[in-house]
Amino acid sequence: MSKTGMRLLSELGRFSDEHPWSHNDAYAPFVLWHALRVGRGAAMLDVGCGTGTLLRRLARSGGTVVGLEPDARAAARARMNVNGLRNVTVRDERFDLTIRDEPRHDLVTFVASLHHLPLVPALEAARSMLRPGGRLVIIGLARETSRDLPWSIASLLLNVGVGVILHPRRAVEPPESMTAPTTMPLLTFEEVHAVARQVLPGIKMRRSLFWRYRAVWAAPPVR
Repeated sequence: MSKTGMRLLSELGRFSDEHPWSHNDAYAPFVLWHALRVGRGAAMLDVGCGTGTLLRRLARSGGTVVGLEPDARAAARARMNVNGLRNVTVRDERFDLTIRDEPRHDLVTFVASLHHLPLVPALEAARSMLRPGGRLVIIGLARETSRDLPWSIASLLLNVGVGVILHPRRAVEPPESMTAPTTMPLLTFEEVHAVARQVLPGIKMRRSLFWRYRAVWAAPPVR
């Protein structure tokens, strides 16, 4: 890419930082659609729930929702965000990678949290927790390669427009929904996909906008 192009991307990035918005929120409708597919009254688990934005939306489905958040400050904010919702519980604890109990969840979600965990143990644990016909929904981050460049450029351009609409004034600090601890992903999309296909045969996974990928796996129904 030319120096002019690099400068333009740098300026777009700086402008986006001044008008921040949560990219995870853009995928809430996708997650909620799958929550509806597993049925009303479903038992749902959100791994790495952050400040609880998604928990409030999942709670509207009428099922029971548990959010796991290892960061105490983020978990405290999540509890404030779901205050008064009797069907939501927030636990300030890590996802148990060794759990192999009787399946008890109809929906397990990882929204920008899977890359914080060892991939294979996390997928195996999530698989073991799903009831037959249940769903695992992942909104994930992966280390970028040249194959991701078209998606990244499109995301950067769209990010500016959405940021201006949602936050027309320059932000002094990021919104509350973006205050949970973050880390950079180490694995590429191809690497995550290769592992996921081994652990979860039939998983559907694709690149998406705003530096995310989407993945869905349905647990086999009872025969």
